[in-house]
Amino acid sequence: MLTPVSKQSLSDAVFAQLRDRIVGGDLAPGSKLPAERLLCEALGVNRGAVREALRRLEQARLVSVRHGGTSVVLDYRAAGGLDLLADLIVTPAGEPDLRVLRSIVEMRSALAPDVARLAALRADAVVRTRLADSLAGLRTAADDLPRLQELVTEFWSHLVDGSGNVAYRLAYNSLRASYDPCRALFTQVLAAEIADVAAYAAIVTAVENRDAAAAESCARALVRRGEDALQLAISKAAPRARASRKESPQ
Repeated sequence: MLTPVSKQSLSDAVFAQLRDRIVGGDLAPGSKLPAERLLCEALGVNRGAVREALRRLEQARLVSVRHGGTSVVLDYRAAGGLDLLADLIVTPAGEPDLRVLRSIVEMRSALAPDVARLAALRADAVVRTRLADSLAGLRTAADDLPRLQELVTEFWSHLVDGSGNVAYRLAYNSLRASYDPCRALFTQVLAAEIADVAAYAAIVTAVENRDAAAAESCARALVRRGEDALQLAISKAAPRARASRKESPQ
């Protein structure tokens, strides 16, 4: 089940291989990982790399280290947190996991309207100024989609700050960490949302006016455009992904 890893970033490679085995179901919840010595032999690495990888697996709540050093596999669906998204979005084959991506898109659409609503109620003068500055940047960037995408990310970060909700901030951080590595893949897909400067202006106006209902409505309409585009792209990509898996040598 395990294969030797390269000598570069040993602990990262060990962590990634064990994580993929756990998430992929090869290592079932409740099963025990081999002892450190056996893992070292199977993976061709030193004990320090294995221990560091096991520590990270425990932090990610993928394993539980019991008394005596035995590592027991946990069900990541029951024990894992949002920080695991960044590790799940890319499959072991190096391709985006469409199911995980869809989940991120749906969560984003669910949270964004309430983030805007709370920002309208709670944002202080500092956040309102930052939102206005981000809007000015969006207007200046014109048709530069990659730059607009960066500014939009900054805009939503300020809006999350304005919401005053710590849980939303942590969720946003996890979603961003998952999305950022493959952001460029979706620049064109999200073009209609990214370039809708008027929609961002409407949100800023609603926040400035303390109009929670308007902020929520504007944000919902904006992210819905992106969600519809992403869902369409995912539905088109799914058949190709299945065909690719069927054609791959066993």
